[in-house]
Amino acid sequence: MLFDTHAHLNADQFSEDLEDVISRAQDTGVSTIVVVGFDRPTIKRAIELADKYEFIYASVGWHPVDAIDMTEGDLKWIEELSAHPKVVALGEMGLDYYWDKSPKDIQKEVFRKQIKLAKKVKLPIVIHNREATADVMEILKEEGAEEVGGIMHCFSGSPEIAKECVNMNFYISLGGPVTFKNAKKPKEVAAEIPLEKLLIETDCPYLAPHPFRGKRNEPSYVKLVAEEIAEIKGISFAEIAEVTTRNAKKLFDIK
Repeated sequence: MLFDTHAHLNADQFSEDLEDVISRAQDTGVSTIVVVGFDRPTIKRAIELADKYEFIYASVGWHPVDAIDMTEGDLKWIEELSAHPKVVALGEMGLDYYWDKSPKDIQKEVFRKQIKLAKKVKLPIVIHNREATADVMEILKEEGAEEVGGIMHCFSGSPEIAKECVNMNFYISLGGPVTFKNAKKPKEVAAEIPLEKLLIETDCPYLAPHPFRGKRNEPSYVKLVAEEIAEIKGISFAEIAEVTTRNAKKLFDIK
């Protein structure tokens, strides 16, 4: 059975055919999905989906691109939702220096506040990092994020940074890019990171794996990610599926 640790089934791209998408996921052997909310509308929808489907869980947090919009009321709301029985993590949170909607200092402040909250409510965190590795690592260290640990979501950095993250109590999650023919770093990370610290995800509807690159991604495609990692590591698909599912259930404390 497969575990998609990061999906956005709460996105508008799934508004027309969500039931079909979920059916395909189940038919492909996807047993569990974490739907990630990152602002008011997507958090609300993530909770609705977790309430409706037994095998769907939610992660709630505030995306760095929208950090400028987050209020103290939003943070309080996330804290309240953290007590929901199907909220298994806080995030996605982090830093994004690719888009310039939110100034860096505000992104950093919102990131630090969410790490502090995660430590207070004792939940792991889901990290979004785009072109901001040095600052992300610095903040994780300064805020003592290893106390709760979490996921480096859709990891795109070097094996060296991945190992540093593992030493800080974080799992490395790989998605569609590991299947791209020119994706040198994700393939190196897949080869070098111990199996017990790896997770798989789709980040759907984004970053669809080969041969669907450029099209809408969906949870059933997480099987292609698992198959690619199995080939890179020279082990069976069944072992990758079993271990990454076990890792995810351990991290998210899903019995």
